[in-house]
Amino acid sequence: MQVWNISFAGCGFRSIYYLGALSCILQQVPQLVHGASKICGASSGCLVAAAVTVGIPIREFTVHGRSEFARKHTLGVFHPTFSLLHIVRHSLLEKLPADAHLRASGKLCVSLTRLADGKNVLVSEFDSREELIQVLTCSCFFPVYCGFTPPSYRGVHYMDGALSNNMPLFEQRNTITFAPFSGESDICPREGTFNFFEVHYGNVIKRRICHNGYMDALHFLRERGELFHLHPPHN
Repeated sequence: MQVWNISFAGCGFRSIYYLGALSCILQQVPQLVHGASKICGASSGCLVAAAVTVGIPIREFTVHGRSEFARKHTLGVFHPTFSLLHIVRHSLLEKLPADAHLRASGKLCVSLTRLADGKNVLVSEFDSREELIQVLTCSCFFPVYCGFTPPSYRGVHYMDGALSNNMPLFEQRNTITFAPFSGESDICPREGTFNFFEVHYGNVIKRRICHNGYMDALHFLRERGELFHLHPPHN
């Protein structure tokens, strides 16, 4: 396999699963990430994709790491003083390097849902750091859950990319897909499910989710790595 993409599904606060999965891959077969043609994502998955693309530790962008405020209130994410989108934007402004848009252009692929007609739009070119931030925040905007006024990119309003395409480029046979819920993704749990909006994970559960991501990625490398010309250690 000469050319491949990787794609991260949107998954709410469960994106800590990707921390484990990517830790395994970067430890065992880093070329799977560094050699990817496109790194794609929708909703919270696009934050992980962006972190990987521009070279930021993904721990900085896992949505679960931004949920502590919500856990302090009875209404959680629906508390009137909680703004997930504000938290995401603040994190992007703080963490993204000045040349993030240059690193991301042509490689990062972000799924958006156009508000006007519900059509999916994939964005891979970014003229500025601010434009990159706009695209990422648009992809993370889930109506009501994140507010009532969607953000805009190039003057057009968009909302959560997961609403129209939760796994960008999944239809291409050379795309390696990641998801923290069971299904047909290449790297995913083999059974079980989860609450997309749940934020009340204790440290033990978070470590378990992260560990499961690591083990699922290791299983993929051992069982299917040959299909992608990957050779992880068999220890």
